[in-house]
Amino acid sequence: MKKLLMNKNFVTVLAVIVLLLCAIFLTGCSTSAETVSYNISREADEFKVKRRIVFINLRSDTYLFSITGNCSIETDNADNQLEVICRIGDDKYQKHFLRLSNETTYTVEQLEYSDVSRYDYEIVFRPEAIIPIEIKTQVGEN
Repeated sequence: MKKLLMNKNFVTVLAVIVLLLCAIFLTGCSTSAETVSYNISREADEFKVKRRIVFINLRSDTYLFSITGNCSIETDNADNQLEVICRIGDDKYQKHFLRLSNETTYTVEQLEYSDVSRYDYEIVFRPEAIIPIEIKTQVGEN
């Protein structure tokens, strides 16, 4: 049984590695600009890029407010809102929901230089997601 479980784990890991290699080779045809754009977005999602987000009232041509900091941005089209998560300290974050409408818009400005490479990529494996772990507990005898 243990040998079969180890064999399944090996096959699972091997399948994941093959899929990742295929994905790398198939996505290798993107332009340098697409790769850099992806890398900057990834860095911003990891709170490593300082940004300024400005919300603007289109009717009055005035800005409503701005958020400045290491922020990750995601558009929620289902709720018609912008979700902004900002890092405000070590392991401290704030999340803001900004409603989008026909009378408001926003701009996002990157405030600092990003040191990303068009050649860099990173693969991070979460072992618990790849290898199933079986936990057995023993019940004490009465």
